[in-house]
Amino acid sequence: MKLLADKVVLITGASKGIGKGIAMRCAEKGANIAFTYLSSPDKAKEVENELIAMGIKAKGYQSDASDFDASHKLVEDVMADFGQIDALVNNAGITKDGLLMRMTEQDWDDVLRINLKSIFNMTKAVQRTMLKQRKGSIINLSSVVGVNGNAGQSNYSASKAGIIGFTKSMAKELGSRNIRSNAIAPGFIATEMTDKLDKDVVENWVKEIPLKRAGQPEDVADVVVFLASDMSAYVTGQTIHVCGGMLT
Repeated sequence: MKLLADKVVLITGASKGIGKGIAMRCAEKGANIAFTYLSSPDKAKEVENELIAMGIKAKGYQSDASDFDASHKLVEDVMADFGQIDALVNNAGITKDGLLMRMTEQDWDDVLRINLKSIFNMTKAVQRTMLKQRKGSIINLSSVVGVNGNAGQSNYSASKAGIIGFTKSMAKELGSRNIRSNAIAPGFIATEMTDKLDKDVVENWVKEIPLKRAGQPEDVADVVVFLASDMSAYVTGQTIHVCGGMLT
């Protein structure tokens, strides 16, 4: 039997990059997939069709996870369409990098709202459903810079560090109801976004990684599958680094 057979996984920001990789891998393992996108409905429809072609039920929803009311409406819609939510993957996020001396208040607010407030919104929205089910897995995408910090990313680092603290708090609040809460801290993962970076810069980064390669979305997705499955039934409150040894 596939690891995620008969489970419904809700993923925010899954029309591309790591989010899409997570959706595809979870579908391979038998999960039905509900996912969100903020723009590009055509691209989202392509992802939806790819997922359905894998023999599972899938649907994309245009929704902003940083909007409190929209998050609750999303969960209502997913429940109406799928009847259950077994795992929530909070993946949606942005970067607006810059040194603090040049960072605007808007840059700070946007990153904290989209990266961190969205976690609060979605977890609060799905909490009641999981409490009724007396089971569930909440998986939050943090980052190695949320652990180590990074010059020029004070807003992003703060948001990702906040996710780790929130994750641990939810593990303690919800554990008695068999709801688990864990975070994943990816390192340098090759996506459409990193493809735009200077090749020499990327090569220098890779040299500093013990495994001597950039990660792939599937590397993160495999950990999501583990945390969404019953194989991790006794794992909660943890931050798993998927960084090729970058933080070693």
